[in-house]
Amino acid sequence: MLRNSLIISAFIGVSLLFGPISSYGQVFSSPGYQVLDPVLAPSAFSTSTGFQLWSSVGEIGIGTSTAPSFATIGGFLPFPKATSPTVSASAGAGFVNLSWTISSGFLGWTPSSYSVGQATVSGGPYTFTNVGNVTSSNRTGLTGGTTYYFVIRVNDFFGNIVATSSEISATPTSSSAPGGGGGGGGGGGGGFGGTPASSSGTASISVSGNAYPNSRVFFYQNGREILRTVSGPDANFAFSRSGLTPGSYTFSVVAVDNENRRSPAFPISVALPDRGTTSITGVFLAPILSVQYDEIRRGDTVTFFGKTVPEASVTLEVNSKEQNFFQVNSNDDGVYLVQFNSSILETGRHHAKSQAEKNFIVSPFSNLVAFRVGTETISRTPVLKGDLNKGNDVNLYDFSIAAYWYKRTLSEAMIQTEREHLNGDGVIDLVDFSIIAYYWTE
Repeated sequence: MLRNSLIISAFIGVSLLFGPISSYGQVFSSPGYQVLDPVLAPSAFSTSTGFQLWSSVGEIGIGTSTAPSFATIGGFLPFPKATSPTVSASAGAGFVNLSWTISSGFLGWTPSSYSVGQATVSGGPYTFTNVGNVTSSNRTGLTGGTTYYFVIRVNDFFGNIVATSSEISATPTSSSAPGGGGGGGGGGGGGFGGTPASSSGTASISVSGNAYPNSRVFFYQNGREILRTVSGPDANFAFSRSGLTPGSYTFSVVAVDNENRRSPAFPISVALPDRGTTSITGVFLAPILSVQYDEIRRGDTVTFFGKTVPEASVTLEVNSKEQNFFQVNSNDDGVYLVQFNSSILETGRHHAKSQAEKNFIVSPFSNLVAFRVGTETISRTPVLKGDLNKGNDVNLYDFSIAAYWYKRTLSEAMIQTEREHLNGDGVIDLVDFSIIAYYWTE
């Protein structure tokens, strides 16, 4: 008792001498748990079936320190994420071929391997097999006529789960059956359009995922539109195409919202087998992001806004000398808004991007948005389609730029320009020259 009294007295004395001792923390909660003041948590990674809790070393300051052999993140980890793989499945005689997109991590999470979960009941339980740092797996020894369900887990170097795909299903045939089949998740949609399917091919593809509520969704093959649909109020879409020649394809999915803002193109590379349907689920289009001003006077409120799926968690990343993160939720229409005082940013040029998450599925990053913090506030100049050199007109200069990049691999800067001023599919082709011709000003 005496010892406890001395400790309390000493604590009060220190407080009086140096002023109040502050403890900083946040509250994180879900229906299953609540974490109070995580700055006081032990340094470890803990997990259970209901939650995961990260606590970093020492809690010194938020930021990342790296060296060739290690990376240390101090402070409570500010929204570490890894993008969820998009999975494709094609079935054959007693097997299912799975392939998936590469997962990208940031803020300390680096995907190092993938595990395939397999079940005969939707939702599992799944039996997981680590297949290493690859993006495909052939599941053999399956029973013909039985529907199998698969998910892909992304693991870090220590085997921790950092992302999970949506579920996909496929039904292998028996060895005596002539063809294959598959199935997949997905939702809403509208009527199909575009080029009618060929009747000469034997391969089929179905695609489903999330765009924006009531948006137009376009499906491109090598930059040429072949299908279109409309997403539902829940932002889900689905479309399919048959009569394709078996072989390797490069597709892309682009959505256009009700204000004619285009999403970044979502690329899909897939090999279509003979006499089978390849299902692709979990396409999660990146959010649309805009900023109110080209330049904001330091100290004024800067406003970012955009669109994604309804009721998603959206993280806005603003890059300057230090990375700044802001997290908001989209509303029932998929609209999100981020506002903060620009005094936290230094004077000069900055850029921002956003990322959405819903039901543990994480989207790719949005388009990059550039802005300046300066001495005056200047409204944002509207984007002129076809204006590749950003000279506020469309002429031979823009045509020459497009001609240079025609059928070439675009640089990072040109990818951004193509997204903003052309059709946003990541390539320069005849469709883009048509856009330039339409908006020609001289």
